[in-house]
Amino acid sequence: MVSEILAVSATWSRAVIEFAAGLDPWVQEAAYLGTDLFLGVFAVLFLAAWWRARSLGSRAVGLALFAPVATVIAYAVSRTVKTFFEQLRPCQAMTDLTTIATCDPIGDWSFPSNHAAIAGAAAAAIIVAWRRIAVVAVLFAALEAFSRVFVGAHYPHDVTVGLLVGATTAVLVSLAMARPMTVLVDRVASTESLRPLVRAQGADEAVTEDAEPSRGTGPRNTYTNA
Repeated sequence: MVSEILAVSATWSRAVIEFAAGLDPWVQEAAYLGTDLFLGVFAVLFLAAWWRARSLGSRAVGLALFAPVATVIAYAVSRTVKTFFEQLRPCQAMTDLTTIATCDPIGDWSFPSNHAAIAGAAAAAIIVAWRRIAVVAVLFAALEAFSRVFVGAHYPHDVTVGLLVGATTAVLVSLAMARPMTVLVDRVASTESLRPLVRAQGADEAVTEDAEPSRGTGPRNTYTNA
């Protein structure tokens, strides 16, 4: 079963690489640059999630601040997993093909894809903190994963597993650290000089007013990540 999956993955990889080799040079250059630049999008999303969370509450801020840390942890997990497998990259195994990416030396193994793991982790961590941006986060994670196959650096199964490893790790560590990060954010907010880092101007007043129950209704929770 595994050998069949690997065979299909190799076939798909060859087809994609051959297609990419026939494209205009400017398209190839854009793909080469994009495979790293797509990861930069997540840095922007991290900042946007943090900025937004400052108006929501300590838990939201904590999750947003921890998202980059969760991504780094997922990357470390992916690198560790990679040491147990010595799979050649497509550009190393299929030497008759011309790939867009410069082929890494043998010893820099293919499975799983660290780029895909980072993308999957970043997307998952951002979604935990900001569910409404899920479509954008998933889209860029998928683009990053596909770009690694497109430039000839990875097989489809490399990026698929990379996405899963990254996303799973990020979700688990983010949820595990939600409470400690909430406590930490509350402590930071109690320091006047650091308060703007975790509270938007007027956020405390809005939370206090909204937390007061109206007649005939129960208290409303304003600490939502929706």
